[in-house]
Amino acid sequence: MKRNFIARLARDLEAPIEARGFGTGWFSGFFALVLATAGLCFVMALRWPAWAGMPELGVLRDDSGFRVIVHVVLLSAYALALVSLLLRPRKALGTTALMIALAASILGGAAVQAEESRSWGIFFGIDFFAVNMVATGLMFAPIERLFPHIASQRLFRQDWREDLFYYLVSSMLVQLITFLALAPSSYVNAHVDRLADIRAAVSGLPWLVQFVLAMLLTDFMQYWFHRLFHQVPFLWGFHAVHHSARAMDWLASGRMHLIEIVLLRGVTSLPLLTLGFLPSVMQAYVGLVYVWSSLLHANLGGDFNRLGHWLALPRFHHWHHALDAEGVDKNFAIHFPFYDRLFGTYYLPEGAWPKAYGVPEQVPAGYLAQMKYPFVRDAG
Repeated sequence: MKRNFIARLARDLEAPIEARGFGTGWFSGFFALVLATAGLCFVMALRWPAWAGMPELGVLRDDSGFRVIVHVVLLSAYALALVSLLLRPRKALGTTALMIALAASILGGAAVQAEESRSWGIFFGIDFFAVNMVATGLMFAPIERLFPHIASQRLFRQDWREDLFYYLVSSMLVQLITFLALAPSSYVNAHVDRLADIRAAVSGLPWLVQFVLAMLLTDFMQYWFHRLFHQVPFLWGFHAVHHSARAMDWLASGRMHLIEIVLLRGVTSLPLLTLGFLPSVMQAYVGLVYVWSSLLHANLGGDFNRLGHWLALPRFHHWHHALDAEGVDKNFAIHFPFYDRLFGTYYLPEGAWPKAYGVPEQVPAGYLAQMKYPFVRDAG
């Protein structure tokens, strides 16, 4: 029964375009589901802040205005779910959203009080998942519908469930990932004293200069990290998981092996955390990266032939994911394509897009199988 209901929900989400137009109840059901899920995550973080919420988001949760937002989110989810149930012959979307919103209300809704829970110093970023998904999903899902590169590509395309699960796991394990990723910079700060003058000089720069410098330094580090993962066979096994997505949209950015996430964040955060950048600069850059990564993978049209020479935009990064031979091992930069021009890996033919995405090898489906894949693949 449970499996059948999940299958019906999946079919409703993956409905063909003609069954998802305005007036069919699909959009109201979809947004009801997003808002209900976000509301439930927020209520759980308010009820069990010791293990369900990120300490860094504690200031947001403690603000009185946050509960007003949660209340509005849940009311909107109820209203949209009812609209979907009225308009749509298939009721799975509206019913699921209604049940999730009801569960959030039963837990206490916006008026929920924190329950005492024993803290072991370990937390799962349920609120971080909700903020991340709502911010990027509500931003890019409509944009991809309005200005798509591939108009026929559905919002819930092939493998969307797999990529959404990646988002969930990386958000829930944010504490573990952060702890491991900060190990290199923590070691440098504890054992290297010769950077004191550099830290003082960097921290004294104007805020905007620091921000641009942070982008330049992290992109340089990421360029070589990225290129290394393409050229070393064992490391490619990890990165092949990310490249195994056969369709490009904002959700595809979340598909990344856990070990690669830790190593990537450790390398790219090294200059930010050891060279004296202001905390506000680092926080702003982290926010930018989340949005930029989704933008690069988005199913978003526009050739940007001139701007694409200076800033990494969707068409530039889509060629990096191309299955076409001419795009293989090209365009490693995340922000500034001039690194690829400088090191001979730039490829952006005017007005052209890749014909297909993915990898020639057979990367297995499923999160656990993909986590194991780098260790069992034939690297020869």
